[in-house]
Amino acid sequence: MMPAIPVWAEVIVAVLLLVSAVFVLGAAWGVVRMDSYFLRMHPPALVYTGATWSVCLASIIYFSMQNQALQLRAWVIVILLAITVPITTVLLSRAGLFRARTQGQRNSVPPPLHPVQGPPFPAEHDAGAHDG
Repeated sequence: MMPAIPVWAEVIVAVLLLVSAVFVLGAAWGVVRMDSYFLRMHPPALVYTGATWSVCLASIIYFSMQNQALQLRAWVIVILLAITVPITTVLLSRAGLFRARTQGQRNSVPPPLHPVQGPPFPAEHDAGAHDG
C-alpha cells in the first residue's frame, strides 16, 4: 500500500500546476494579441519553458513524496526543452525572415547583415520594392 501524501505537498503540487496553467494562458494571450509573426513566436517560447519547469517540479515533489525517495527523472524533460526550445525558435524566426524577404515584404523585416551576392530576389524587380 502506498503511503499517504501530506496535505502540504499536495497544496504545493496544486499551486505549481496552477502556475503552469497561468503561464500557458499568458502565452495564448500573447499569441492572440500580437500582430506580427515575429512578435507572436516570442511569448510561447519563453512561457512554455517556465510552465514545463512548474509541471516538472510538481511531478518531482509528488512522486518523491509518494515513493519516499527523491525522484529526479522529470528533469530530463526540462533539460531537453532548455536545449530544443531556443533552437526551434531561432529556426522558425529565420524561416519567417527568409519567407518575408522572398515574398517582397522587405519593409516589414530588418535588412540582411551582408549584401546579397549574385542575382537579386524576384521581389526587387518590382518598381515598388525599392526604397530610394
